[in-house]
Amino acid sequence: MYGWIWRHLPGGTALKTAQALVLVAVVVALLLFVVFPWVEPRLPFNEVTVD
Repeated sequence: MYGWIWRHLPGGTALKTAQALVLVAVVVALLLFVVFPWVEPRLPFNEVTVD
């Protein structure tokens, strides 16, 4: 998968590296600000009592 992404990025090695870092930053930001806040209320970690 990473090889496929690397082959499809335009430019030389330096530009591909910069684009890959931007893609990683976008994915991390999407997870932190969209996915995790949406999932957090659905997880049972707030139930701390033991029966």
